[in-house]
Amino acid sequence: MGTPMAGHLLAGGHPLFVYKRGPLPQSIAATAANLCTSPRTVAEQADVVFLMVPDTPDVEAVLFGDNGVASGLSTGKVVVDMSSISPIHTKAFAKKINALGCDYLDAPVSGGEVGAKNATLSIMVGGCEAVFARVKPLFELMGKNINLVGGNGDGQTAKVANQIIVALNIEAVAEALLFAAKAGADPMRVRQALMGGFASSKVLEVHGERMVKRTFDPGFRIELHQKDLNLALSSAQELGVSLPNTATAQQLFNACAAQGGKAWDHSAMVRALEQLANFEIGQQV
Repeated sequence: MGTPMAGHLLAGGHPLFVYKRGPLPQSIAATAANLCTSPRTVAEQADVVFLMVPDTPDVEAVLFGDNGVASGLSTGKVVVDMSSISPIHTKAFAKKINALGCDYLDAPVSGGEVGAKNATLSIMVGGCEAVFARVKPLFELMGKNINLVGGNGDGQTAKVANQIIVALNIEAVAEALLFAAKAGADPMRVRQALMGGFASSKVLEVHGERMVKRTFDPGFRIELHQKDLNLALSSAQELGVSLPNTATAQQLFNACAAQGGKAWDHSAMVRALEQLANFEIGQQV
């Protein structure tokens, strides 16, 4: 997702200093972007440093590892983490960056690869309002629904909440379409009928179609949604909150992963339910 997001910043006329742990995508390498040899070099050159990496340990390594971002910062710069990671660790990272005289925003996104390519991401931001206002024009190059949720960590909390809703919505749509198909109805026509009622949702529209058409190329990989639900469940344990349906959704993702499906789109959760029913959507009764 970081590649199209970086491309939108370039298209907006901003000089870009980039570092990637693997080979730089050709779509960026062929532009005027300045390739840096480490996160530290990026921080030395840029006024605003964006991170987009998979998980909490990755963010910690990029920020505070050898030649990390923190070692290259100078007073007044802004670090923006757009990864989806632990809200609790985010608060600790922000304090460390603030101690260096710099500002920190957590700004995870929703919308997947399609949203990143189309610059239509939803961006949930935690941090100081003045810093948010400073960075918002850059966010607007990457997304459409941009909200300051609260202080540091609150953006990540909102993203975890988002992933709970999406996972449970996928599970509900999968159950409904599986039920309809097993009962002998055309699941695509059932989906179309439901789109006009109170059950309508983006998940029913997009992922319901994926389930019926069996198009499970990501999208958003199951292993990434597993990571997000792990954040939800571990944070809930610390908070003393029970999330029973989130735990069930995670078990269904785990079942898919056990079948070699970590890289499937998360709509493929339906496959775990199909295995329990010994019936596949679209199968003739």
